[in-house]
Amino acid sequence: MATRRGFIGSASGISTAALLGYSASPSAADSPLTDTTSAAAASATQQQAKDSIFAVNAGMRSNYATLKAELVKHLSPVIVVQNDAKGGRFTLVTANGQESVNPVAETFELAKSIAHVPLGCFSVIASYLADKIPNLPNADRIDPHDLLLVAFNDDKSTAWIEPLQAYAATLTTARKNLPAAGLPAALTASCGNILDAALKFINASVQAKVFDMKSFEDFSGSVYPDIRVNMEHAAQAQIKGVQDTMKTWRAKVGEAAWADLYCVVLSQWTTSVLNQNTIIIKDCMNAAKVATHLIDLPGLETPKDPIFTALDNLARIVQDNIAAEMVFPKDTKVADALKGKEDLLSDEILIQLGGSGAVTTQSAPTYNTLSEGMCPVRK
Repeated sequence: MATRRGFIGSASGISTAALLGYSASPSAADSPLTDTTSAAAASATQQQAKDSIFAVNAGMRSNYATLKAELVKHLSPVIVVQNDAKGGRFTLVTANGQESVNPVAETFELAKSIAHVPLGCFSVIASYLADKIPNLPNADRIDPHDLLLVAFNDDKSTAWIEPLQAYAATLTTARKNLPAAGLPAALTASCGNILDAALKFINASVQAKVFDMKSFEDFSGSVYPDIRVNMEHAAQAQIKGVQDTMKTWRAKVGEAAWADLYCVVLSQWTTSVLNQNTIIIKDCMNAAKVATHLIDLPGLETPKDPIFTALDNLARIVQDNIAAEMVFPKDTKVADALKGKEDLLSDEILIQLGGSGAVTTQSAPTYNTLSEGMCPVRK
């Protein structure tokens, strides 16, 4: 199988046109414009002329897609991570095939399940909240317009009672069975505290047939220390499971191949910055290549074929890395735009809109922007 490096080496011996699938066409000197060709060009309609120009880009896209589809077959080694409720499904892709595991212990999902109880209650009552912000410690952090959008039902309605009671029945069963789950003592205690507080809030609200943001925040705030305990246990389970799997696969593929490993983490937009699996994985990779080989791929929904989606996007990234340097050898800034997340026209648009032509956006810190050794999660 041709390696990525071998592909690049062989490409250097052929013309760019041949590499992209075009055959060489005669030069102007070899094919001088005759009166006949001039007449043919003159007879073309404006739309025909435009269509012939559009066809140039269509040809590029066709050739680009063909190269990408073939490149997918040569991507190795790659680890694809699908974030899910179980801590992530990991797939190792090599020249010999694929293997998938869910490496995180059940403690992860169990701890998060109970930690999500306040969010479960909120999801039932949110649309019935009054659309006025009460005197809360964090009142200035709540957008009044966003609250109005969420609180779309009549706050005098009691239609929330039945679904909240149904959720309470689920919580009651979990509380009854909690001791038999075999969880660590500290986790059992924190889960019990969260369930007890939730049931107390629900019972009081149902009995009074009313609730407000203040009563809910009193409940959710009271269980925050217990949620932190659950988060601690979930994180421990995830770190151990992921690190153990990465060590196993590293030994399997060998150090030489592991040095060029790509990891693609599929996530939702809301968890694409400081994604939990991304944080763990980066310390298991070649430190010199983490910035370019550890790729967060956020989306709206889980794709139907996550592995193909990851590899298809990775192939685009890999071939753009090479195309950037070969297509724009005289402008490294534009080459970097093609290799990265910028649109090639972004600088020109900024210039024409009166900007400096340099993108300066403030964003949350990521594993690539933190100082060496700094913990990405501040307490």
